[in-house]
Amino acid sequence: MRRFLCNSVAASGFALLSPAAFAAVEDVQTTIGKLTIYVFFLIVAVVIVAVYFMSIRDRRRTPLSRLFDKRDPIHSVGPDVSVTECVRTMTSEKLGALIIMDGQRLIGIFTERDAMNKVLAAGRDPLKTKVSEVMTDNPYSIPPTTTVGEAMTIVTNRRFRHLPIVENGKVLAVISSGDLTHWMMQDKTGSVQQLVDIADRT
Repeated sequence: MRRFLCNSVAASGFALLSPAAFAAVEDVQTTIGKLTIYVFFLIVAVVIVAVYFMSIRDRRRTPLSRLFDKRDPIHSVGPDVSVTECVRTMTSEKLGALIIMDGQRLIGIFTERDAMNKVLAAGRDPLKTKVSEVMTDNPYSIPPTTTVGEAMTIVTNRRFRHLPIVENGKVLAVISSGDLTHWMMQDKTGSVQQLVDIADRT
């Protein structure tokens, strides 16, 4: 009986040491290794997404005063300037809109949309048409303390493309929907790349 048991134990030991058994153990180790890698990359992906959305939330709380320099030039024209001259200025300065000033007072805004809808589509002669005739009167303006998120809500709900920023009756800047989008998206690639680099070094 003892000899039988010894032989059985020996046979079991040889069976465990067989190539098939080694292969099975290696398969298990490989599977565990792959699972570990998958879990690691899943954690990295979750961290990247969390950082991305936290960054977006923080950027939405940024006041507009952070998006522009008060020393930047403000492109404006008087109410008697022709549409042709306005369009030339907008083209040369790569602007989507011009503010119309009566002295130091904001009285209107002239946009690419106004040029298309109120001048060209209406058959007006841009050389003879004063900008005051086709501008948007008393444009909606916001203070510099307005946050990026609040400004984005305004341009979305009211379908504005440009918002004058005014403080104590003085025009500080004109911000566009493109400016807001650019601010929200800038540095995102860099932030994600930093996390990827950390993952590569780990």
